[in-house]
Amino acid sequence: MRITRKKTRPVQVGSVKIGDGAPISVQSMTIPHPSDVRATVEQIHQLEQVGCELVRVAVPDEAAAAALPRIKSQISIPLIADVHFDHRLAVKAAEVVDCVRINPGNIGPWWRLAEVIRVVRERGIPLRVGVNGGSLERPLLEKYGYPTAEALAESALNAVHAIEDAGFTNMKVSLKASDVHVAVDAYWLFAHQSDYPLHIGITEAGTATTGAVKSAIGLGWLLSQGIGDTLRVSLAADPVEEVKVGFEILKSLELRHRGVNVIACPTCGRVEIDVVRMAGELEKRLSHITTPLTVSVLGCVVNGIGEGKEADIGIAGGQGMGILFKKGKLIKKVPTAELMDVLIDEVEMMALEEAADARTHEPPSLQPGLSQAVPASDVSSVSRELPVVPSR
Repeated sequence: MRITRKKTRPVQVGSVKIGDGAPISVQSMTIPHPSDVRATVEQIHQLEQVGCELVRVAVPDEAAAAALPRIKSQISIPLIADVHFDHRLAVKAAEVVDCVRINPGNIGPWWRLAEVIRVVRERGIPLRVGVNGGSLERPLLEKYGYPTAEALAESALNAVHAIEDAGFTNMKVSLKASDVHVAVDAYWLFAHQSDYPLHIGITEAGTATTGAVKSAIGLGWLLSQGIGDTLRVSLAADPVEEVKVGFEILKSLELRHRGVNVIACPTCGRVEIDVVRMAGELEKRLSHITTPLTVSVLGCVVNGIGEGKEADIGIAGGQGMGILFKKGKLIKKVPTAELMDVLIDEVEMMALEEAADARTHEPPSLQPGLSQAVPASDVSSVSRELPVVPSR
């Protein structure tokens, strides 16, 4: 199935274009307090190594805001400041970062937001209007009773229209909730009433396992409907895992192609090699590769090439001997003890060859290892009844 992406306005966050058919970017957020510049920068560098394209830092106080210039000077990906409550911190952060996230539910009176708009306009950077189910404006909570999808959509639309009335349109929007159904419906409602680019995510999703599952379900559905221009997988785990899961979601929908995609059989009584260990080791030892390659690890020769025929390269185990195959064809037999090292050497070589070939033929605008964006178009053909959400 080819996904047709909803057409949205373009927004430039540092070197990364968001919306208007640009590749869906993956971002994450740092854990240390920004005043610990060394720890924050170290974590950002770790995120950069696994492909993170934008990074967000919380700015809860003056010390955090003061640390932003030192952080910014030591990283290579765009920096986003995440500000709640105190508009003065947003104003200060806007002088340094590539984008400022504000929450209309807790930023306070309009004049505070107007101050933030003035500074981001002067600097030519975008706002992220980040609506959150846990901090909706009181009038909307009273109107809907609790944070419904309609309440989230109305909050976002109200904020966007107020900012537009101030003559500012350089923004992207998020409508996050921890409930998958609420978040999905809120994004769907907003997407069909506005063409601003969307940052999608399921907030407070949970641990590495439960959070990844919730995010895959929620974000996967939205992306399959063409909704979403950038994403964060929110996990109670190492942010590096957020980036990995984010790319896996995009890769599974063929919206991005980056790095090695390991296919492994679920194991059974026929296995002749330790598929679980080998697949995990492969992902770790090949994590530095950005060239898109599909690598198959199968437990027995019986189903070997047949089940791995769609892979670029792979191995299948046997009694004392295994096989190495490429593009569905047997290349050679290999002693079981040498299978892993032989496979890794072959993948490394193949990645270099593929990357060199890609640089020769791809348009200059594409980064190595990244797929061309799916053409953007309207999604007016989607049939679903829209609940009434006031536009103004």
